[in-house]
Amino acid sequence: MSDITVSLPASVAAPINGSQLKRTITEYLILFVGFAAIAYFVPDDESTFGILAAIPSIFLLAFIFYTKRILEGLTLAGLLGFIMADKMAFFGPMNESLTKVLTDGDTQWLFIVCGLMGSIIALIEKAGGASAFGEWVSKRAKTRRSTLLWTWVLGVAIFIDDYLNSLTVGSCMAPITDKHKVSREKLAYIVDSTAAPVCVLIPISTWAVYIASLLEQTGAVAEGQGMKMFIQTIPYNIYGWVAALIVPLVILGLIPIFGPMRAAEKRAQETGVLAPPGSDKIDIKGGNKTEISAKPRIHNFFLPILVLIASTIYFEIDMQKGVLATVGFTFLLYIVQGVMTPEEFFDCCVTGIKHMLFPLLMVILALTFAEVNEKIGFLTYVIDTAKNYMTPAMLPAVVFIVLGITEFIMGLSWGMYAIAIPIVVPLAIAVGANPLIAVGAVCSAGVFGSHICFYSDATILSSSASGCDNFRHAVTQMPFGLLAAAISLVAFLIIGMMGF
Repeated sequence: MSDITVSLPASVAAPINGSQLKRTITEYLILFVGFAAIAYFVPDDESTFGILAAIPSIFLLAFIFYTKRILEGLTLAGLLGFIMADKMAFFGPMNESLTKVLTDGDTQWLFIVCGLMGSIIALIEKAGGASAFGEWVSKRAKTRRSTLLWTWVLGVAIFIDDYLNSLTVGSCMAPITDKHKVSREKLAYIVDSTAAPVCVLIPISTWAVYIASLLEQTGAVAEGQGMKMFIQTIPYNIYGWVAALIVPLVILGLIPIFGPMRAAEKRAQETGVLAPPGSDKIDIKGGNKTEISAKPRIHNFFLPILVLIASTIYFEIDMQKGVLATVGFTFLLYIVQGVMTPEEFFDCCVTGIKHMLFPLLMVILALTFAEVNEKIGFLTYVIDTAKNYMTPAMLPAVVFIVLGITEFIMGLSWGMYAIAIPIVVPLAIAVGANPLIAVGAVCSAGVFGSHICFYSDATILSSSASGCDNFRHAVTQMPFGLLAAAISLVAFLIIGMMGF
């Protein structure tokens, strides 16, 4: 019998030493004592928390900036929120909230869509489609600048859904931008900035359908008129326009690279280290190079992507039906060509789903944190406080900045729209402001907050598709997001004062 040697990763093979263990235990003891003290001093009724409802969010942001550990931060911040709300009886409500999040229809949709998107991307790579696409783009984009412009154009073109956009553009363009020593942080920024910011401007997108349905459900318009109202708000979705248009200006050098992104680009070009440390954990490809099973052919890339877009539109912008139809089409396409066997096809599907598990886990924790924030009344407190400053002239700017900051803290994404639109539209009518501008400000706020949030679904999926640690993606993208927000805020102030 031959000897078998098992090689363990360094993180497994090297146990924590005594001093590290003691420090870790001490830190967690201090945290839990602090949590218990906070729970003791806050009121028993969470509806009366007021400004105290911000404590879990403040803790989360401080923890993330101090430790750079987002997964752990979301878990601890959520725990703190439940302890504040339910004191020492927190375990039952926390368990119920986690079950609620996992059994929610939107979460199930998220798992199906993102999991199968991971499968489709893995299949395209194994079939040689991604490699063929890389060769096709390389013939047309011979310079670093033109490659980045192609990335932006592809992001704008895939406007049906931000998940489809991020996962497709990031995973397909990473190998191509790597050849030009583009940092993964910059790639993730371009991918993220052409996802939600573009989707919120297009009437045939999942964002448009969702917002239009909310406008009808809340009584802002009659049934069947939601899409018409959404289209009227498009000119006022200022942040979407500005964030998407800043990207080519950055690529062309008209807006210089600044902030942490400059250091990331310097590292990539001078050392050849394209991804920041820790990126392999979230990388949709698992940090591995896929073995191609057939000769690269460009139609094995374009046909699945075109079918995905066309079927999503055909099924009335239903991404779940779109990805299911595309997996079925791809099976027939690749099996008939002999690109792979049925067994290889399904093994590849499973591999793609596995690569999506870590990003999906982060999204689940973010949704649970948003759930407890809603439980303790954080968003309600913020909106009620902001109402004091709601004049016709100031309403668009106040809505944008207040809800944008709230979205940044909570990472609610579409959940914020469901809460804010029923409040903001009647409020705008009551104070004499234009409700179209108010809805545009809410839409802009949702995109802005999601764009720069460390743990929003947009940040997580753009990071995973681009193979970039999501903390570094958020930190390097934030200055450009804040620049777009500053421009948008000035625009909303002007629009409000001119009384459009």
